[in-house]
Amino acid sequence: MNAEYERARELDDMDPSERLAALGITVPEAPRPAAAYVGHVLSDGHLYTAGQLPLVDGELLAEGRVGDAVDLTRATQCARQCAINVLAQVQAAGYAMEDVRRIVKLTVFVASAEGFTEQHLVANGASEFLGKVFGEAGSHVRSAVGVAMLPLNSPVEIEALIDVGPR
Repeated sequence: MNAEYERARELDDMDPSERLAALGITVPEAPRPAAAYVGHVLSDGHLYTAGQLPLVDGELLAEGRVGDAVDLTRATQCARQCAINVLAQVQAAGYAMEDVRRIVKLTVFVASAEGFTEQHLVANGASEFLGKVFGEAGSHVRSAVGVAMLPLNSPVEIEALIDVGPR
């Protein structure tokens, strides 16, 4: 068996918090909203997050449009960081990772240079990460949308709909 397969089998036996630790991820405090809105809203067991930017310690991982100032690899890393910040909103709402019943939907906005058409590949940075953390509960529907610009000149922004509650 190859090492990647072995690693995947090890993760299968873990809960989401253990998977995060195994991946070397510490979920940070939720980033503060940059304007007049809240970071999340809970309604009937659904947690809706505001758009999350790829912020680490208050700084963007990259700036600019994908396909221009930001390459596909870096943009995918930004999408992953946006997903980590989505999980920070889960915690800010008072839930543990084990309280996530399902990641229902992601909407991924990609600041795209003219002619860039691989928004779906950028979005995979978030989708694959959430699949590793939550297994089947991390499978979700998704939209990946190219836009001209995003707040703070971010290359990626992600909002999520998550079913939460005690299992």
